[in-house]
Amino acid sequence: MSVISIHNLVKTYPLGQLSVHALKGVSLEITAGDFVSVAGPSGSGKTTIMNIISLIDTPTQGQVFINDKDTAVMNRRELTRLRHEEIGIVFQSFNLLPVLNVMENVELPLVIGKNRMPKAERREWVNHLLEEVGLQDRLGHKPSELSGGQQQRVAIARALATKPRIVIADEPTANLDTATGERVLEVMKTINKTEGTTFIFSTHDPGIWERADHVVFLRDGLIESEKRR
Repeated sequence: MSVISIHNLVKTYPLGQLSVHALKGVSLEITAGDFVSVAGPSGSGKTTIMNIISLIDTPTQGQVFINDKDTAVMNRRELTRLRHEEIGIVFQSFNLLPVLNVMENVELPLVIGKNRMPKAERREWVNHLLEEVGLQDRLGHKPSELSGGQQQRVAIARALATKPRIVIADEPTANLDTATGERVLEVMKTINKTEGTTFIFSTHDPGIWERADHVVFLRDGLIESEKRR
């Protein structure tokens, strides 16, 4: 079953009197429980396709279906609701709130969103997530008291807080050293297996993309190759 289905995706950005063609007709199927790497060099279209899949950006042409829902017919409010209910996003820059501690950062989507749950149940779920990412001993720490790898793991736990079926991570290891990046990838892989969450992450690092079960290699806005293990 496809959780994401993309048909002939085109994205063009105006640049003065010229147009930049970031995506030139990409079609892709991502199934439930996939662990997908969108790979390729800088400028290949990785970030563009990740932003469109995560409903942050819209295509110039083409169709994007999320869990059989046609995003082209949705208004902004409906897209926001779909993103909140179905998709967790891990940002490259972490985007943690500096005034909140680890527990509060992960708990935040469950406090302000529609997926609210009783406080005791909420705390139990957040504790479970932080144990999954190996940070159960950092609950009261602020982001400034954590390493880059620990902050990224908090961001992963926060993305999972609403129990999304899909987690999208744009270059999740880009700002980390090799060992820390490997640890972050292992956390994602473990959650993929234990929770059945579909992970889609972009990278330009061959050592990272080879860890995926499904590799989509982009070059110049097109899929150059695709491999499943």
